[in-house]
Amino acid sequence: MTGAESTAVLLLRVVLGVTVIVHGLNHWRGGGRIAGTARWFTGLGLRHGRLQAWLSVVTEVGAGALLVLGLLTPLAGAAVVSVMLVAGLLAHRRNGFFVFKDGYEYVLVLAVACVALAMLGPGDVSLDAAAGIDIDGWAGGGLAAGVGAAGMAGLLAAFWRPGAQLPEATAGEAADGPLGEAPNGPRAKTPHATPAGTADTPPAETPDATRAETPQESPDEGQEPS
Repeated sequence: MTGAESTAVLLLRVVLGVTVIVHGLNHWRGGGRIAGTARWFTGLGLRHGRLQAWLSVVTEVGAGALLVLGLLTPLAGAAVVSVMLVAGLLAHRRNGFFVFKDGYEYVLVLAVACVALAMLGPGDVSLDAAAGIDIDGWAGGGLAAGVGAAGMAGLLAAFWRPGAQLPEATAGEAADGPLGEAPNGPRAKTPHATPAGTADTPPAETPDATRAETPQESPDEGQEPS
């Protein structure tokens, strides 16, 4: 591998790794934190939402770190491929391609880039090279794609129950998703909200008496009553 090729692979490896690490940390510390991420996974039909949330954090941070270091590169790529396949199939596929419409564009690019990296190899500036681990070409790409697909299939077989009423989604626990919405739609308004046009309604008057107006109760001239 020439110097330019090794540098190109290093850039690809580090950017992919850091991106996946930050994505995993966001599942942990961003938005609704672990509880919000768990509700989001539950909304996708996956059982044990909190377990799914922690698995996503550990997998993405761990795989990202391995990519940055260039250690066990095909297996690190396989972990990313697995996570991206699950996200693409359950969360983004129905929204089409474009990422600005919450489509699968982003997860597709990350997954394919990890397979391509596994085929190219981690480069000379890597722990794999230092340790003499040499798995690239068709073997590396096949390992990343095959193990990633198997991981996705195993997770869905064990935990995906579409249409089922899952424990994490009951008893109001799914009231707030990662972005402040319930997994199955916008959050309902609070029951104590006052209907429009009925705020500050005065007590009913008796038939034989007329309430005397006070200056404080009279609207300003030309202004509609509240």
